[in-house]
Amino acid sequence: MPVPPQRSEPGRRGRSRRRVFLPWAAALLAANAGPAGAGDLPAGFVRLADLAPTIRQDMRYAGPDNVTGHPLAGYAGPACILRTEAAQALAAVQRDLAPEGLGLVVFDCYRPQRAVADLLAWARAGDGPQRAPDHPAVDRRALVALGYIAARSVHSTGYAVDLGLARLGAPASPGQAGAPCTAPVARRGDRGLIDFGTGFDCFDPKSWTAASGLPAEAARNRRRLVAAMRAEGFANYPREWWHFGYDGHAGAAAEDFPVTAP
Repeated sequence: MPVPPQRSEPGRRGRSRRRVFLPWAAALLAANAGPAGAGDLPAGFVRLADLAPTIRQDMRYAGPDNVTGHPLAGYAGPACILRTEAAQALAAVQRDLAPEGLGLVVFDCYRPQRAVADLLAWARAGDGPQRAPDHPAVDRRALVALGYIAARSVHSTGYAVDLGLARLGAPASPGQAGAPCTAPVARRGDRGLIDFGTGFDCFDPKSWTAASGLPAEAARNRRRLVAAMRAEGFANYPREWWHFGYDGHAGAAAEDFPVTAP
């Protein structure tokens, strides 16, 4: 397997149509605005729950259930925050999927620059235990060079999101403790997701979106996720089936305000 270049999250392509901020979205935001609502965020940012409350949020970096084993710096609450146009497009993806009995589950959205620095420091330190379920075969000091952790992340602009798909109303399977992220879904657990062949933040070539040797169902599910996201202006990062950037982020400034829940 060739070694991928260092991840820099280049400009995304493949947007099928440009979306605009619709009047119904503005009205909904106004109705939800308050002391702890969108008004406490920088201009142009919203909490996803204000636009799409049916999208499930499983915000991994706001707690210890992530590759570092601790909440990342800058996460004061488990909330998905995005640029308004990206949140509106994600709401449209959720609406498009509903007739199929599917819904989105987001793992990370806007990521403060201090959290990016925290993740980089963890990866480069290499002086702590490696957590086998997250990256069973890779030295964490190589994660930046291998393209799994970005030195500069589009997440900090509010135009990137990590997510998967779940069947609406389906129960979550916890799986076996210590099972590697590349194990069959019956061993590693699904957290309510449909099978994508690996877990989220699995630092392994099997996480590449078009990886070979996947179960047929997992490969189909990845293609379905990519197609649903592309239809509303998102493009996939080829080495992470869960990562998507919204078209239009080129030139957007990275931010460092904290992630807070309402």
